[in-house]
Amino acid sequence: MAAMEIHQRPSPNHDARPDGQAVDILLLHYTGMQSAEAALERMCDPAAKVSAHYCVEEDGRVWRLVAEERRAWHAGRALWAGADDINARSIGVEIVNPGHEFGYRPFPEPQMAAVIELCQGVLARHPIPPARVLGHSDVAPLRKEDPGELFDWAGLAGQGIGVWPQSAGILSEVPPEAEVKAQLARYGYGYLEEDFGAVVRAFQRHFRPEAVTGEVDVETAGRLATLLARLESLS
Repeated sequence: MAAMEIHQRPSPNHDARPDGQAVDILLLHYTGMQSAEAALERMCDPAAKVSAHYCVEEDGRVWRLVAEERRAWHAGRALWAGADDINARSIGVEIVNPGHEFGYRPFPEPQMAAVIELCQGVLARHPIPPARVLGHSDVAPLRKEDPGELFDWAGLAGQGIGVWPQSAGILSEVPPEAEVKAQLARYGYGYLEEDFGAVVRAFQRHFRPEAVTGEVDVETAGRLATLLARLESLS
């Protein structure tokens, strides 16, 4: 297979990763801006102090903005499995989409094909566990919604990128809230005491996108239990 064509658009917005810090998270975003060019300009503007390692346009064109060995500035205030410097340990991929603010829409097939190929390459270079392929909303549920409920997480998992609950796993009843919080924390989610509903919405956007309600129902709880079982089998 021919190597993926990646265009160069260097951003000044990066710094060194901490000494000895491995990359163990692949973090996917949508740009949430009205055009690809606006997003690229912002990520290359030193005044903005934001960037990502890659940006994938809707036609499948891929830009490299920051070298993978450097720390790009894409996660902001974020938390996963107790770690709060997500930028230090992640590769960030921005996927062009206007987002919920400017007319959220499905991600076109050429774009998703490019995302899959790009992510497969990243995973080949870094020892990132499947359960640490995450969306921005997973690590920053209090303030982010991306890449959102229209993103094809199941399709990525089918290509070896991330995990997906293989069965509906519907429970007979909803577990107590404290038990669900403990399970979400076990998976990696933070901020559970700050806004439990926001964390549930983030989980649903990723793993139960058909109904993002912020309420724990038997299907949401079942998918969480299925994922935890999968997590244990992968460890």
